[in-house]
Amino acid sequence: MIVMVRLDERMIHGQVAIKWSRHTEVDRIIVANDEAASNPLIQKSLMMAAPSTAKTAIKDVKSSIELLKNPKAAEHKILIIVSTPEDLLQMVTEVPDIPLVNVGNYGRVAAKVNAEPRKSYRSNLYAYDNEVSTLKKVIETGIKCNYQTVPDDAPEELSKIFD
Repeated sequence: MIVMVRLDERMIHGQVAIKWSRHTEVDRIIVANDEAASNPLIQKSLMMAAPSTAKTAIKDVKSSIELLKNPKAAEHKILIIVSTPEDLLQMVTEVPDIPLVNVGNYGRVAAKVNAEPRKSYRSNLYAYDNEVSTLKKVIETGIKCNYQTVPDDAPEELSKIFD
């Protein structure tokens, strides 16, 4: 079963490998990212950062969705990680039974458009207007959506951030 989907542009790093994997007690992590799936160097660095307590797969978004729709996925506790609001929207609209969307780190290191800075919404959440529109579509799915960098932080409803 899917425990949560996390939007985190760095994908797997200390917060995910140590804090979130332990907090959610997952036994599987799926990184759904087209670039990472096609780049052995990114794959190697993500696998090095992955916790030893969870089997980790790095797949393109389409393959990740197919994998998550497989009935065998229900036998595991899965954390899904995406790195863009667009991939997040595709995940929540195509994969059933997602109980929680967690936004933790986005916009600080993501590619800029015309060197323009993103607007700051929280200490680890920056977005352009079109990205906010995409995140609002995620919220409109009715799935519980929050902003929370680490489990120790109090979760904040994502809808209240973009009012």
